[in-house]
Amino acid sequence: MKNLLRLFLIGWAVCLSTATLRAQSRLQLSLLQCREMALSHSEALKQADLQLNQAVLDQKIAANAYLPKIEGSATGAYLYPDIDMMGMEMRLRGTYMAGINLTQPIYTGGKIASGNRLARIGKESAEEQQRMTRMDVLVEADNAYWSYLAVQRKVRMLETYSQLMDTLYQQTSAALTAGMAIENDLLRIETKRSDIRYQLQKVRNGSDLCRMSLCRIIGAEANTAIEATDTTWTLSPPRALSPEIEARPELHLLHKQIAAREQQILQTKADLLPTIGLSAGYTYYGNLKLNSLIDAGNGMMIPYTQEFRDGFGVAMLAVKIPIFHWGEGRKKVRKARYELQYAELELEKNTRLLSLEVQQAIQHVQDGYTLIQTAEVGRKQAQENLRVMQNRYAAAMAPLTDLLEAQSQWQQAESNLIEAQTQYKIYETEYLRATGKLQ
Repeated sequence: MKNLLRLFLIGWAVCLSTATLRAQSRLQLSLLQCREMALSHSEALKQADLQLNQAVLDQKIAANAYLPKIEGSATGAYLYPDIDMMGMEMRLRGTYMAGINLTQPIYTGGKIASGNRLARIGKESAEEQQRMTRMDVLVEADNAYWSYLAVQRKVRMLETYSQLMDTLYQQTSAALTAGMAIENDLLRIETKRSDIRYQLQKVRNGSDLCRMSLCRIIGAEANTAIEATDTTWTLSPPRALSPEIEARPELHLLHKQIAAREQQILQTKADLLPTIGLSAGYTYYGNLKLNSLIDAGNGMMIPYTQEFRDGFGVAMLAVKIPIFHWGEGRKKVRKARYELQYAELELEKNTRLLSLEVQQAIQHVQDGYTLIQTAEVGRKQAQENLRVMQNRYAAAMAPLTDLLEAQSQWQQAESNLIEAQTQYKIYETEYLRATGKLQ
C-alpha cells in the first residue's frame, strides 16, 4: 500500500508539474500587447533608436565648432653630437618643451553655421526614420495578429463542420442498418468527411505557421502557444477617410533631403570664401645648454656652461584666401545644385506616388467594408438554407446530395466572412500607415 501511495503521489506531482509548464508556455495575447511586445523586440526599431542617438551626438559635435579648441603639447629631445655655434657647443641632450595652444575660428564663410543646420536636419531625419520604422513594425504586428486569429477561427469552423459530418455519418449508418438508407449515401458522407479532415489538417498547419511567425515578431519562443484574446470583432463603417499625406514620414524625409542639399550648396560656396582664425599659445622650454671656454686671465681658458630655461607666448591671426583652383569650386557648386534639383524631382515624383497610395488605401477600406456586408448576407442565407435542408432531409423530403451541398455552401460562407473581416482590419491599419497616423 505504501508503495502504491508513493507511486500515486509521484505521478500526481509529475502531472501537476507538466500542467504548470504547459500553462507557463501558453501566452494570452491582445492586439495592444502584441504591438507593445513587437515594438520592444524589433531589431529594426532598435537600430533606428541608435541612429537617432548618433544624430543627436552629431548635432552636439557640430555645435562645438563655434568654440575655441585648446591643445597641450610636450616634446623631449636628445640630439647627438652637440651643435657647433662659432666656437661654442649647443647641447640638446634631454631638452624639453611644453606648451598650450588655443585656436578660435573667427570667419569660415558660413561653413560652421551650415554644418550646424545640416546636423539639425540629420537629427530631424533620424526622428522621422524612427517613426517610419515604428509604423512598419506595427503594420507587421497587426497583420500577423489578425491572420493568426483568422486561421484559428477557420480551425474552429472546420471542427464544427467535422462534427456535423460525424453526426450525419452516425445517423446514416444507423439508417443503413435499419434498411432506410443506401450504402452509396454512406460512401458519399465518408468521402466528404475525408475531405474535411484534409482541409482541417491544412488549416491547422497554417495556424501553426502563423503562430510561429507571430512568435518571431513579438520575440517569444517558437514553441509558445498563443491564445488571441481580441476575438470580438467590432467593425465600424469607414467615416471621413482623409486623403492627406502631410503626416507621412516619407514626405518629411524628402523635404529634409532638399533642405540638406541647400545647406551643402552653402558649404561648397564657403570653400570659395576667405577664412580667418586666431591662434594664441605659450611654450616653456628647459635643459638647453651652451658650452664654451672663457679666458680666466693669464691666458688660462676654463670651460663654461650656461643652461637656458624660459618661456614665450605667441598670438597669430591667420587669413586664408583661395585665389585660383582652376574653377574647381564653381564646378562643385554646380554639382551641388544638380543634386538639389534631383532631390526636388524626387519629392515631386514621390508625392504623387504617396497620394496614389493613400487613395488606394481608402478604396481598400471602403471595398473591405462592402465585402463584409456581402459576406454577412451570404452567411445568413447559407445558415438558413442549411437549416431548411437539415429539416427536409430528416423528413425524407430532400436527397443527401442537397444536404451536403448546403453544408458546403455554409462552410464557404463562413470562410468568406472570416476572410473579409480579417482583411478589413488589415486595411484599417494600412490606411493609418498610408496617412502617417498609425501610432
